[in-house]
Amino acid sequence: MTQQAGALKSQVGSGELRTVLESALASHPGVCQRIAELERRLTLYCTSSTIEELSAHLADGTTLELIFKNLSREALLETARRVKPAFLYDPLREIETYRTVLARSALGTAICYGTVVDHDIDRYWLFLERVPGLELYQVGDLATWQQVARWLASMHTRFVGKTEPLARSAPLLRYDGDFYRLWMGRAQTFLGRAESSQPEAVRHRIKRLAKRYDHVVEHLLALPATFIHGEFYASNVLVHSREEQLRVCPVDWEMAAVGPGLIDLAALTAGHWTVAERSALSMAYFAESMTRGAQWSGSEEFLSALDHCRLHLAVQWLGWSSEWSPPPEHTQDWLSEALSLSEKLGLA
Repeated sequence: MTQQAGALKSQVGSGELRTVLESALASHPGVCQRIAELERRLTLYCTSSTIEELSAHLADGTTLELIFKNLSREALLETARRVKPAFLYDPLREIETYRTVLARSALGTAICYGTVVDHDIDRYWLFLERVPGLELYQVGDLATWQQVARWLASMHTRFVGKTEPLARSAPLLRYDGDFYRLWMGRAQTFLGRAESSQPEAVRHRIKRLAKRYDHVVEHLLALPATFIHGEFYASNVLVHSREEQLRVCPVDWEMAAVGPGLIDLAALTAGHWTVAERSALSMAYFAESMTRGAQWSGSEEFLSALDHCRLHLAVQWLGWSSEWSPPPEHTQDWLSEALSLSEKLGLA
């Protein structure tokens, strides 16, 4: 759901933005509060909300490179308004995730320099560190992807058994039975509208999967719950090498949730991988999670759980919107993915 910045206009005046940002910086010891000059530019591509890059030239001669994300309803892009399910929209989810979860976790995610929440005027702003680096999908080195998979495993194992305090501090999505069944219901509706264009054998397999989907839900509910990103696709992960260490920085936490960690791994391993490459990524995560105390009985149980999460992910995208299609670089045949996985798991 990308939209070019040339089609957007900022709805926030520079004077007001500067005043609010200076107030936010006052809560950061060691950071000069007064802004001598503020440069701003819309990002080349946005997903759901209007995003600007800010260069705040401070009175002490330093410069802060920031991201200003306007999560207010009025700043939603038209594409997001049209195709993103309305029940997913909650601007406080990403704001509180940064403010109360990530800020305390030392995971290397972007520093949150300030937030604005004013329900009366529908104002939800987020000021973040502009992290240098590449989006992961631009990196061809499998070893880097494996490092990201290990980082992901370390994040997930850290929060297993500690999700209730997180859910009280931020309005995280919950991957419960109703959530899983909702997506299958939506997928059935959208696929039903296109029934006439599908072969009879495909229609039969879809209906069989829907009837047996409670088995998938039961399996997913049995997995350990943890804090998850919710959209851990390579386009949402920045990587930056510094002093021989790799900084992994997921962005766009709008779908942050309590759910199975393997939902994130399913997203990371989505796409056009060879069997060997996907296995290498998955096993990097598995090995790291076991080192950190995960309770898998073995790789077979782990890979089966991952396939169930991959199936949910495919069903979720089938139930996302009847109007949405991804940009060419992220295109995937989710129907074929769902049917292939359901057959592998003995469900269709």
